[in-house]
Amino acid sequence: MSQQSVSPYGSWKSPITSDLIVSGTVGLGQVMIDGDDVYWAELRPAEGGRVVVVRRSPNGVKEDLMPAPFNVRTRAHEYGGGSYAVADGKVYFSNFADQRLYCVEGRDAEPRPMTLAGVDRRYADAVIDQQHKRLIAVREDHTDAGREAVNSIVGLPLDGYGDDARRVAGSGADGDSVMHRSDEGGGEVVLISGHDFYSSLRVSPDGTRLAWLAWNHPNMPWDGCELWVGELAADGSLKQPEKIAGGESESIFQPEWSPDGMLYFVSDRSGWWNLYRALDTKRTEPVCAM
Repeated sequence: MSQQSVSPYGSWKSPITSDLIVSGTVGLGQVMIDGDDVYWAELRPAEGGRVVVVRRSPNGVKEDLMPAPFNVRTRAHEYGGGSYAVADGKVYFSNFADQRLYCVEGRDAEPRPMTLAGVDRRYADAVIDQQHKRLIAVREDHTDAGREAVNSIVGLPLDGYGDDARRVAGSGADGDSVMHRSDEGGGEVVLISGHDFYSSLRVSPDGTRLAWLAWNHPNMPWDGCELWVGELAADGSLKQPEKIAGGESESIFQPEWSPDGMLYFVSDRSGWWNLYRALDTKRTEPVCAM
């Protein structure tokens, strides 16, 4: 018979620990469709909190797409963001340990780095720009230790390091700088900068427009942010950025393009979260006001 002991209320040691409770809990998120395959990010406490992209084929077979120790997480904005994108069977993801972007083509392939090593940059919310064969992503640049991180929206060639051509295309409304410029040795093209934060990038179905959210200190996006749209020119630059909705006291989230090219978003402008659509760059309307 085991020895028994008496402990004050609340101080006894239970065999049921918090680690035991969460160790078998798998988190699922960031569901995406590519052709007939379904992808998702799977958080695994049993693997130290590692996140893996899993693919499910039409025949029901599931497979992990990157080996340990790769961990599909981004530290952009500190609390993270979208950490992978997929197109044509290839997964483009942010690796937690070094915050570089990688591409992997299948479970037996070794992930290939797409961004430079030893450069303190973080990437999030990447989307595929098929027209220009590139990723468009939020980049948080920490390379200047003496200042705040600089956020921008950048383009990166799908094949990794590209040409180092430099070209400045002009400046946009509201002080944002609109550029088409490659960073030294990395093939990264800065499309727009000027706001403190960016998120929720969305390319229109016809590939001609980019939508995004932007906001500045001291706001968090749920306090107030702005929805912007710009034209993706033939040369890859971002032209004519215009604010569609939002402001200091209006929060916007989840912008999405419909198949016919209409931009939808959620706003709290009425004091309640409602779904809206943009009729053009100057007019919006509630879909079903509540």
